[in-house]
Amino acid sequence: MEFKNTEIDQETSSEKQKYSGSKVDLNNLIRRVKEEEKRSKRQNIVISAAALSAIAVFGIILTL
Repeated sequence: MEFKNTEIDQETSSEKQKYSGSKVDLNNLIRRVKEEEKRSKRQNIVISAAALSAIAVFGIILTL
C-alpha cells in the first residue's frame, strides 16, 4: 500500500531539523498560514467560477 507524498514528506532535511528541536519558529508558522489562506482563496475562486459558468451555460440552453 503506497501513500501519497505530502508536503511534509517533500521537506528538505534542513527543514526537518528545524522542526525536530523544541523551539518553534513563529515566522515559519505565519508563512504556512498565509500560504494556506492563499490556496484556500484560489480554490474558492475556481469553484465560484465553475459554478457561475455552469449557471450561464444552463441559462443559455434555456433561452434557446
